[in-house]
Amino acid sequence: MERVRKAAAAQRRSMNDFMTLVLEAATNPDLVGDEYTRIRERLSRVDLVVTPVQIYVDNEGLERHSVPPSHEEIEEAMEAAGKGTSLSDIVIEERRR
Repeated sequence: MERVRKAAAAQRRSMNDFMTLVLEAATNPDLVGDEYTRIRERLSRVDLVVTPVQIYVDNEGLERHSVPPSHEEIEEAMEAAGKGTSLSDIVIEERRR
């Protein structure tokens, strides 16, 4: 957080304004300008720039991705979600302390 404060202060911005700028640069490819381009390049170096995905609204009014994830992507996500310490184990351990 201290680095964010310093970066915001260096640009004479509030932290809120600075974070809005950074998040806009990361998620809105339509924004142009030297400042946005510089931020977007730095974020892309650490794979934090969002690539727009087309969505549609289904019959129930829910937004859906126009391209569903592949079976492999679903399997990878399920495998990743199953790793690590379960929340219930963390709660039990904390209660013992």
